[in-house]
Amino acid sequence: MSAPNQAAAPAVGHAKIETSNRLMIVLILLTLLVGGLVEIVPLFFQRSTTQPVAGLVPYSPLQLAGRDIYLREGCYNCHSQMIRPFRAETLRYGPYSVAGEFVYDHPFQWGSKRTGPDLARVGGRYSDEWHRLHLINPRQVVPESNMPAYPWLATTTVDHESIGAHMTALRRVGVPYTDPQIGGAAEEIKGKTEMQALIAYLQGMGLTLGGQGGKGDGR
Repeated sequence: MSAPNQAAAPAVGHAKIETSNRLMIVLILLTLLVGGLVEIVPLFFQRSTTQPVAGLVPYSPLQLAGRDIYLREGCYNCHSQMIRPFRAETLRYGPYSVAGEFVYDHPFQWGSKRTGPDLARVGGRYSDEWHRLHLINPRQVVPESNMPAYPWLATTTVDHESIGAHMTALRRVGVPYTDPQIGGAAEEIKGKTEMQALIAYLQGMGLTLGGQGGKGDGR
């Protein structure tokens, strides 16, 4: 029987880690850091994830303005732009997505949230008029749709004054815009409505690897 005042033996080895909150937190963070670096760093050196696919071109000024509207209105909250490499996905939407399609997207719109259908291959699947009606009143073309309406896009003009600065910033992170493209961007989209810009963005989605694919609906 041990004496009442005898000090407990100091923890050693694994017991020391389990009984020290600070040490446990440090080691967990270190493990996550090393594991993350092992998974992420190699991707920066794989051409399939850093090089554009054949035929990929940067967004036009109008498409870029439309993409900004897409992000502003939170369209990504209900629509992913990532078709998985599964038969059910490719039958519905078209060819599965690859990283090289999105090297000019900052930020890219991959994700898994689908209240509405994936839009990665929506380009060319519907007419401009269909998109216009759909954005003004989704139930007019898809009766069961729960998508909100965006009628104000048809009467609001795009911000043409900031597009040049936006393209310049994108060039700094690798998007190959030329000086003439940047210089003429403001005049090119001046007077265009946000509806026109958003439709231009939607109509350009996924065409590099094959738009108009699959049997997707317009919900």
